[in-house]
Amino acid sequence: MKFLIESGTSSDINELENLYDELNDYLAATTNYPGWIKGIYPIREDAVAGVNENSLFVARCDGRIAGSVILNHQPEEAYANIKWKTDMDYNHIIVVRTFVVHPSFLQMGVGRALMDYSLELAQRLGMGSVRLDVYEKNLPAISLYEKCGFDFIDTVDLGLGKYGLDRFKLYEKVISV
Repeated sequence: MKFLIESGTSSDINELENLYDELNDYLAATTNYPGWIKGIYPIREDAVAGVNENSLFVARCDGRIAGSVILNHQPEEAYANIKWKTDMDYNHIIVVRTFVVHPSFLQMGVGRALMDYSLELAQRLGMGSVRLDVYEKNLPAISLYEKCGFDFIDTVDLGLGKYGLDRFKLYEKVISV
């Protein structure tokens, strides 16, 4: 399946909000690997912020948004005390956030296409590495990240225990040194 990946725009916000809601409904009815909660995360405001910061990218298939990712330079607080593979300022590191695939497009390569795009963008921009965090029980995402060459770095608490999300695995892929 072929996907067109491009920057998200304000005209994508409603479709992204629907994607987030439909994904959270699907997760609630099946296995909620990421532990997301409808109305808490991800939400419309996440898409709006990503579009406004020019950090949100969408994967389209036949005109529909099949998936999306936010790529920025804003680490979680817990990233600060970690021994990463690279020691660089976050201006030279891309952080993967709000990585979503619409339920209608699961197991069709959307996630891999978005991850490959993220790594290619990091390389084009001369970034030193790409970092991300993932809930420790999100086995499908962990499998994808490892297949894409990310290395496990550490496990941390991101302060989301009130949502039942205590431990997150940190991953990094070095792009250049």
